[in-house]
Amino acid sequence: MVDEARLTKLEAGMPILIGGDRIVRISAELAEKFQPGDRLIAVRKTGDLLHVPRAVQQMVTDAVDRALEAFTAAQGASDDQITRFYNEFANRLADDATWATIAKANEEDVARAKQRGRSTTRLLADEKMRRNMIAGLYQWRDMTSRRDKVISTIEHEGWCVDEVVSPCGVVAFVFEGRPNVLSDATGVLRSGNTAVFRIGSDALRTAQAIMERALRPALAAAGLHHNTVTLLESMEHSAGWALFADPRLALAVARGSGYAVELLGAIAREAGNDLSLHGTGGAWIIADETADPTKFGLAVYNSTDRKVCNTLNVICIPRARASDLVPEMLDALKRRGEKLGHGFRLHVAEGTEDLIPAELFTTETDVHRATGVQREPIATPLPIRGGGLGHEWEWEQTPEVTAVAVTDLDEGIRLFNSQSPLLVASLISEDQAAHERFLREINAPFIGNGFTRWVDGQYALERPELGISNWQNGRLLARTALLTGDGVYTIKLRVRQTDPDVHR
Repeated sequence: MVDEARLTKLEAGMPILIGGDRIVRISAELAEKFQPGDRLIAVRKTGDLLHVPRAVQQMVTDAVDRALEAFTAAQGASDDQITRFYNEFANRLADDATWATIAKANEEDVARAKQRGRSTTRLLADEKMRRNMIAGLYQWRDMTSRRDKVISTIEHEGWCVDEVVSPCGVVAFVFEGRPNVLSDATGVLRSGNTAVFRIGSDALRTAQAIMERALRPALAAAGLHHNTVTLLESMEHSAGWALFADPRLALAVARGSGYAVELLGAIAREAGNDLSLHGTGGAWIIADETADPTKFGLAVYNSTDRKVCNTLNVICIPRARASDLVPEMLDALKRRGEKLGHGFRLHVAEGTEDLIPAELFTTETDVHRATGVQREPIATPLPIRGGGLGHEWEWEQTPEVTAVAVTDLDEGIRLFNSQSPLLVASLISEDQAAHERFLREINAPFIGNGFTRWVDGQYALERPELGISNWQNGRLLARTALLTGDGVYTIKLRVRQTDPDVHR
């Protein structure tokens, strides 16, 4: 038996063993911050040492405790109660007085984010977002529950085995400043689960207003346990770390991109939790030699209306068609930039510079960044050795893409499979055989023949999405890659004997 002792203090330079073969040393800053009762999470994959203050850890532990209690209560709730919850939640968001309070909180969040030089493209809770939230809740309301449904039966002589749909448990969400996720993610209630949310600090006040004015009253009106949905009201990143490190979760869902999501995924995996990660985004459009110029231009234009994970990021143009496809691309980007109130930015992959008008490399345009509007060249060269095509451009109101010349479709597929985030790919081609080959050979869950922005659970499947289902790191949940609330379930096996003397 191994003797156990609690960590009560840290000293600068103290060695910490990670993963059995690496030593990371405690910094002076971490040693000073650490207090008795605090927690240190050593992440094997990244080598990070994460400090979780005692108060934050206790808050998270209590929240999961309450969510587990609510999960037990939820098993006695009827489908009609869950249906009523969605209806009540939607109707409260539709109430102008209620929304005015939420909108005011959101205005304050947006103003603070701008002061900090933060992006607000996903943060703004405008009328379009409001309508989509309401529509999504009505979709959950009207959806037939699969809870306790028998999906298959295996018959034996004297007995049979039923596969029965059952809820998983507590689903944890950590997401950036998208207030709509707060309503979308309640979809897990439809399959009998409970939820704990940690939203980014930029949107915390908006989330608090939604919880107070709409979500909690809807739970009460439906007669559901008040902790069926819990919000961690903390601006500390450590709240998300502690949440994903709790081994009692049925599922951990991270929305966002970049290193923060990678870190959360590593924490969840090392705690033994199943997870759904929404990591690096950015869609690709690949044209072949048969591409119709008008269809190509429309695909570019309609894939750059706003920056989200399914926004066009890389455009592959066959050299043999550069004379007509490059002008279409530039015109589409110019029109989209003008519609959004600014110009456009083009990153030109090395070896492609000769296909782009030389004046674009010396002409400047207004570019809207999170820090404000600044002047930048329209086109700049982009080194692609070492995976440069995989870089996701984060923009506000100025469309920003990479253009790369390819010899043929084979090269476009090869570049996508080796350098992209393996998310969204669209082929512009008039050759049906090429589309069939594209489907077989492209390593993407979302494949199309036009604009890329169709990739959205609510838009495409009429079921608000909770996240992307782990495309980059193994398909633990669904190869379809869109995780929705009615997909968060497990299977119980139930045996029914008609012959009481069945034996082996």
